[in-house]
Amino acid sequence: MLSMLRLIVVAAKEQKNPQVKKIVDRVWDRFTSTSDSQKLGLQDLYCAILLVYNDINKKLPGPFNDPPTREEVEGYLETFDRNEDGMLDRTEFAAFLEKFTKNVSARVSTNILIFSIVIPTIVVWSRPGAESLPVVGPIVRRAPNPIYSAVMTTLIVFAGSQFRKV
Repeated sequence: MLSMLRLIVVAAKEQKNPQVKKIVDRVWDRFTSTSDSQKLGLQDLYCAILLVYNDINKKLPGPFNDPPTREEVEGYLETFDRNEDGMLDRTEFAAFLEKFTKNVSARVSTNILIFSIVIPTIVVWSRPGAESLPVVGPIVRRAPNPIYSAVMTTLIVFAGSQFRKV
């Protein structure tokens, strides 16, 4: 009875977010079709996350989104494994993906904001200052706007990626 109630709750949640339902169905079917078990262990869960990140990186704008490490996935498994059997059933997997996709979509939204508003603003405001520098000023003045923008965007992204590693 309790598992039936869980299925109803998960089904209701999945109806609220059809994109999550599509992901759950596609990934669940892919991994459970190749095994006798109707559960996902650590290895399958990690592979499923890599597939989801692959889709995200192909389809969404912004910088590459690094998937979580195997250790992080193990932590997620422990968090969402309600019956503590070391595996996720479909209900637990759906709850996991609901939380997981919220975190990823927040990060992607932030990246879109950065690339569409913040970086272009920095590039536009920095050009007059760069033109007044003695060494690079003459080069910046001769550079067309698209070239200057591309170079500055690349530098900002590179600096940001170095900052995240620290």
